[in-house]
Amino acid sequence: MASSEPSYDPSRTGSWLICTACGTQFPTADRQELKTCFICDDPRQFTPPTGQAFTTLDELRSNAKNTWIPFKGDDRFVSIVIEPKVAIGQRAILIKTPKGNVLWDCLTLIDEETIDRIKGLGGLKAIVISHPHYYTTHVEWARAFNCPVYLAAEDKQWTTQSSAHQVFVEETELDLQIDGGSSGVMVLKLGGHFPGSFVSLYDKHLLIADTLVTTPAGLGSWDTNAVGSTRTRPRGMNSYSFMWSIPNMIPLNPSELERMWGILKKYEFSSSHGAFVNTDIIKTASEMKRRVLESIQIQVKYMGYEGHALLTEIVD
Repeated sequence: MASSEPSYDPSRTGSWLICTACGTQFPTADRQELKTCFICDDPRQFTPPTGQAFTTLDELRSNAKNTWIPFKGDDRFVSIVIEPKVAIGQRAILIKTPKGNVLWDCLTLIDEETIDRIKGLGGLKAIVISHPHYYTTHVEWARAFNCPVYLAAEDKQWTTQSSAHQVFVEETELDLQIDGGSSGVMVLKLGGHFPGSFVSLYDKHLLIADTLVTTPAGLGSWDTNAVGSTRTRPRGMNSYSFMWSIPNMIPLNPSELERMWGILKKYEFSSSHGAFVNTDIIKTASEMKRRVLESIQIQVKYMGYEGHALLTEIVD
């Protein structure tokens, strides 16, 4: 690590401004200098009706905390969320691998309690962030744990700070290395939502953030009805949508979906885990892949591309 890289110092950065809409930290405490958030001024995001507002880590540390929720049946994965909700409200996911811990996505709040708890589990060997809406305070996290933070090279323009800890990924498919060996975590640059949007795959768990947006129909259960009899899931239901802007409901076009599917279809996964707690779909590997393709085909069809080649794709 470069000798000029500042060490983690919460007293130095605690007053720096943080956008209350997206949770991004800016390296200034001057409210006259910083009046807008360029991430929220992008049409993929928004500024609330109440207008632009900022908070700080000092303020968040006094009135919020990170809570921990292990995955059901697999304590190698732990969701971390801020309560009460801050900004977008996404979760980070701690992945425990034999080579060390990897943090998928990032949260705005970092405090001594969180640092101590993660260090008690062995610290962090790497942080991987799916896309710029979750960049938040990633430089603070990387300094606190003295670890690299992996970001897509295509999305470098959305960073608000530079750090020697940042690693800008050029590859489409990255086998994440820890201490000279494979961690077992694959980072796949599917793009779509942002040019460099990632998903991450570890032991058939696909961590999708907003790159694939988990839908209510994807989470719904048709196993039983009101009188208790079983039935199968109706055909033609989607499980995911694919959006350039999630809050503003701007979908991705079929060409982008075709490119994303061309990367993802090579991999096996038996579950997906979205940006928020309780957006988990757990099925067989064949059904999960079929659900992704079916969701893509529904979006393509109802955008009016009824002759598109994607509609003839099948899952082997």
